[in-house]
Amino acid sequence: MNTLALKIELNPRQPWTEILIAQLSELSFDAFEETETGFIAYGPEDKIDKEELLEITALSGQGFEYSLEFESIPQQNWNASWEADFHPVFVGKKLSILAPFHDQSQAKEINIIIQPKMSFGTGHHQTTWMMANAMLEEEKMPASVLDMGTGTGVLAILAGKLGAQEILAIDIEEWSVENTVENAERNGCKAITAKHGDVDLLKNLKFDLILANINKNVLKSHLNSYLSALNPQGKIMLSGFFDSDCDEMIQEAQNLGFVFVHRQTKETWAQLTFTK
Repeated sequence: MNTLALKIELNPRQPWTEILIAQLSELSFDAFEETETGFIAYGPEDKIDKEELLEITALSGQGFEYSLEFESIPQQNWNASWEADFHPVFVGKKLSILAPFHDQSQAKEINIIIQPKMSFGTGHHQTTWMMANAMLEEEKMPASVLDMGTGTGVLAILAGKLGAQEILAIDIEEWSVENTVENAERNGCKAITAKHGDVDLLKNLKFDLILANINKNVLKSHLNSYLSALNPQGKIMLSGFFDSDCDEMIQEAQNLGFVFVHRQTKETWAQLTFTK
């Protein structure tokens, strides 16, 4: 399956970057990379309705200037594309996320080696960085962890390196599951089970910690399933949305019975932690 990369240049960048990313996330775009002049949206090409896409981006006369550029990225070219842009990632002083081709002398106390394929979650994006940071701030990693929307498996791998004993990593994309399995083996994480699917896989399962870095609308639709799958006093960490969405997300979670614990932001993005 090819990935569609939509490059948008904006003048001014804000608040239009935030507005357009929120709209595009509803059209199966599932990863966003902010640039100096706008942003790049990525998503599975065969799931994106280009007519709806053109309706959203037909915004001339709305108070800003913009340009669009489309690129279809074949699956086999993904690694080469990432290798050109994949720089080492450091979360605080404790965690490094490197590719196999990086200088391993840069490794920190906790080092994760990631070889991405057609999946996202290398730690470069603000949301992945914040999720990892929130995990590092925990006094102790609980025994059972769910990583929903696992991507490359980086958060599941981090959970394993922090002491989790049973980790279920789920993604709706088969290549992400394959990539997670490969990256788990590369990092010696035997506690990870990777599965292809969605929240229907959670029936009758319980976890002490749920990690979900997806997007606002998917998270909202999943919250009730997460609540059912979370053990009493368990914790859930959410990201994949903007700081401006926090009040809405907190209210949605509290309406279901979650207890708000913590909020962190990085640039325009946010991460929220709740307990049951």
